[in-house]
Amino acid sequence: MATFLYRLGRLSFRRRRWVALIWVALLFAVSFAAATAEGNAEDDFALPGTEAQQAFDLMEEAFPEANAESISARLVFRAPDGEEIIAPDHQAVVEDVLGRMAEGDRVLAVSDPFEHGGLSADGTIAYATVDYRATWTDITEDMREHLFDTMDAGRDAGLEVEAGGEIAMGEPDFGEGEIIGIGVAALVLLITFGSLVAAGLPLVTALVGVGTGMAGITALAAVAGLSEMTGVLAMMIGLAVGIDYALFIASRYRSELIEGHSREEAVGRAAGTAGSAVVFAGATVIIALAGLAIVNVPLLTKMGLAAAATVAIAVLIALTLVPAALGFAGKRIFGKRARQSNPATGVPLTLNKNGKENHGSRWARMVLRRPVLVLAACVVGLGALALPVADLELGLPDDGTQPVDTTQRKAYDMLSDGFGAGFNGPLMLVLDAREAADPQGAAETVSAGVEQLDGVLAMAPPRFNEAGTVATVIAFPASGPADPATADLVADLRGSVIPPLEEETGAEVFVSGQTAVEGDFSTVMTDALVPYLTLVVGLAFILLMLVFRSVLVPLKAALGFLFSVLAALGAVVAVFQWGWLAGLIGVSETGPIMSMMPIFMIGVIFGLAMDYEVFLVTRMREAHVHGEDSHQSVISGFNLNARVVTAAAIIMISVFAGFITAHEAMVKMMGFGLAMAILIDAFVVRMTLVPAVLGLLGEKAWWLPRWLDRILPDVDVEGAKLERYLEAEGRGRETVRAEREPATVGS
Repeated sequence: MATFLYRLGRLSFRRRRWVALIWVALLFAVSFAAATAEGNAEDDFALPGTEAQQAFDLMEEAFPEANAESISARLVFRAPDGEEIIAPDHQAVVEDVLGRMAEGDRVLAVSDPFEHGGLSADGTIAYATVDYRATWTDITEDMREHLFDTMDAGRDAGLEVEAGGEIAMGEPDFGEGEIIGIGVAALVLLITFGSLVAAGLPLVTALVGVGTGMAGITALAAVAGLSEMTGVLAMMIGLAVGIDYALFIASRYRSELIEGHSREEAVGRAAGTAGSAVVFAGATVIIALAGLAIVNVPLLTKMGLAAAATVAIAVLIALTLVPAALGFAGKRIFGKRARQSNPATGVPLTLNKNGKENHGSRWARMVLRRPVLVLAACVVGLGALALPVADLELGLPDDGTQPVDTTQRKAYDMLSDGFGAGFNGPLMLVLDAREAADPQGAAETVSAGVEQLDGVLAMAPPRFNEAGTVATVIAFPASGPADPATADLVADLRGSVIPPLEEETGAEVFVSGQTAVEGDFSTVMTDALVPYLTLVVGLAFILLMLVFRSVLVPLKAALGFLFSVLAALGAVVAVFQWGWLAGLIGVSETGPIMSMMPIFMIGVIFGLAMDYEVFLVTRMREAHVHGEDSHQSVISGFNLNARVVTAAAIIMISVFAGFITAHEAMVKMMGFGLAMAILIDAFVVRMTLVPAVLGLLGEKAWWLPRWLDRILPDVDVEGAKLERYLEAEGRGRETVRAEREPATVGS
């Protein structure tokens, strides 16, 4: 592989104008497709194989006239303290507000709380449902303004008016994460390279890759059902890896120039060595993200595949456009001061001032002097961070998790006050009575049997389809949707209450509703975790054995990943569930961790953690292959790559941390979790725990059974075959040094 990438790098360098033109043309073509794409993306939330999904499918079949994706709003009115909403003047205000709502764009119907049981028992609160002839993708700013203007009319008349539903939520706010991340990345790159051109090169190439990926997601959004959230997460990951991959190749290119190679030769060698690491690092990320398909949740699968495609584009950019851009950069890949140190060629003799060891070498020596102590400190510290995971609670967001100052949360609390906590999360029983002798009697029997339970506050009358064979029955729990008592009620219904009623009536009954869906979703996530980890870690283990020609190094990498992910999840639980330091990052409301968060976070962290493992340890492997002992190879790896890995980690942390500014809970949580994971993995696991373990293992770290060595293909990441190839071609290190091309020639 190294030889192929060497040739590809040199070809991209020589044909840099064509390579740049092809990528720019591709970016414009995909952007044009995105701009002309028709239709809007819709979240395809489904839970195949669950009882809640069976209920949804049956309802879609039995009630075709009801569009499950249609949106609605719920207006909640409360009279001033000590007064009733049914007072003539207050009732007139409510009717006026609802009359205004009926005139809104796409409004299909508005219920009357005074005729349809929308009054609280104490007469102080009323609610009305507004149905729209639209899905959430049809929501316009005019529809939002009409809703809020109508609410203000009621408030001006002296009532408290709040609203829940999709329209009341407003446009999702994803923050300015990409801008913050790019800004910090530019600063870190400038400090690392000391050159504006060198700092700008990874940014420009990464933006081309992310732009192409995002445009592709937008172009396919309506066809493939890719939501806006999918695009944001793909951008977050694509931007981080795109900058990192370009950084590693550009840094290796500078090192090869200092070694005395011509610019074209240096590009080829950088592509053959660092480029090989990029391929395998990218492959681990792609495997981890694409492996999310094993969970069998369409929404999560699409997120994973979209992000994986963006990473694949980042790898292609690093192998082709980055070498081309290095050709355009010319001598300006070094800073002005560095170029002036060797005016004849513009290539400094070394970037290590005064010939002293750099910080990376000194850090590695310090760790290797006390490996047991360092290892113990890392394990204890990471274990302490992971402790909150034992209290992990999973759930899905609703209006009850919104900030207390939002209209959705106020409406949620008013409904709880007036109608009970369970009113915001009713359970829906879907009865398939097509095989029952008496469908109407079956529905009444089921309803009566459920109503007797202590946890059920009230039941709504059964509602049948036109054929009279399928019915829905709404049960209002006494507890709220996030209350464990409601989850227990769902378990009791499914486990001990419904089965006898099914036998008695001959009808099949499915329990659905918000709490039931959350429970099913959490169960799907939990059940998929072990198969997912087995698949992803297994494939990555094999991949890393190919890279490092070792059994223990991949094993160490996998165990280090487990430390990283548990510690990062512990930090997420401590902040978003327990509320520790929540105010510092703008978390106004704590609650359960979103159900898809842990498994998606595990996939992303695993892929990105292996990035630093590959980039750091391949240089150690390379030094070991070229004759250095186990301890010295660790020091050499840190000497050559610690600075670059540190810069790459800071950039990735900054990109992810920038998304903490988002108000969208999933994006904020993912940004925080990924930033913490990279912070822990890069600086605690890879930069500290890894050298300690390698120091303890010594030469055993590179042990590989002979029979396995014969079976595994040699992918030559360390460039040994490439070096032999170059020697055969007459371009060995000494020959090339003598033929060195001045860096001042052309750009």
